[in-house]
Amino acid sequence: MDKQHRQDEAPADRKTGAPREAEADPGTGATAAAPAAPGGVVPPEMEGRRLDQALELVLPGAGLRARKRAWEAGAVLVDGRPRPKGYRVLAGQVLTLRAGGGGEGGSAGADAGVTCVPEGVRVVGQNTGLMAALFKPGGVHSEAVAGRSGPSVDQCLGVFWPGRFARLVNRLDLPTSGLLAVALSEAMAARYRELEDRAAVTKVYAAVVLGRVTEAFACTGAIDAARRRAVRVLDAAESTGLRHTRVEPLLAVAPAPWSAAPEATLVRCIIHKGARHQIRAHLAAAGHPVLGDGLYGPQEGPCLYLHHFRLRLPEFEAAAPPLWPEWAGWGLGKADF
Repeated sequence: MDKQHRQDEAPADRKTGAPREAEADPGTGATAAAPAAPGGVVPPEMEGRRLDQALELVLPGAGLRARKRAWEAGAVLVDGRPRPKGYRVLAGQVLTLRAGGGGEGGSAGADAGVTCVPEGVRVVGQNTGLMAALFKPGGVHSEAVAGRSGPSVDQCLGVFWPGRFARLVNRLDLPTSGLLAVALSEAMAARYRELEDRAAVTKVYAAVVLGRVTEAFACTGAIDAARRRAVRVLDAAESTGLRHTRVEPLLAVAPAPWSAAPEATLVRCIIHKGARHQIRAHLAAAGHPVLGDGLYGPQEGPCLYLHHFRLRLPEFEAAAPPLWPEWAGWGLGKADF
């Protein structure tokens, strides 16, 4: 994923103990007050610096010769991948050195395990001691899956919050992009579940669906996920209301060039406590499958146009726009989600 696309994500900020907006405005790039960055995580005030200038995070006090040795050894990594010294860093990215690539003190700056951070995963909001949000690109696992290779977001929480409690409290399907919520204490993890059960957690998704949607509607069918790769939407309504999906049209859009669909609509989907594949299955059952969904729709695409845009609960709020190539041209911002 290139730098230009990831520049659209929201840098992190922090206000202790109060609800907050975690997104930088995609149009202006403005950010709120900067938090203290743990370890080698790039803080917001350092965003836009050249990578060689940002090396102080992992080589504090190192001179030019030590930094040069690190470059020549190919030891400098950003989110686990080597980058040129002229690369402009982004808030939330993790800078590390390969083992043995340290500077004048011989320190590697971090252990070799930090290279498990999947490409594009970064912090987009944090409220100290309570909650944080990570951005997960499509194609990255939320959790490790038995029998499948590759790193997951869950495995790498210790990179972002070393030596601290950090637990994922929501999950996204492999092809779905967007926000993953991280509880930063055992008590907050329990409270998040309590808030979900009271419909006090709001999750807002952006989706591009096939067909023309002109009016808002609600999908209320219960989800039957027992022993099925694809879940089934039942005729009976989900009794608690916690797993209903509210769908609101935003914009008629042209389908992606690879799609055979004649028309498509950008919609906002709102849920409180999700079930596996809930939004995808509900939209397909309503006759509007998500663009690129080969499991519930007619055609698989290079990406699934479903993105968890905003997470809101009493103590915390975070938002980040999708990385879809068409997004910038639609002229939408955080106020639309």
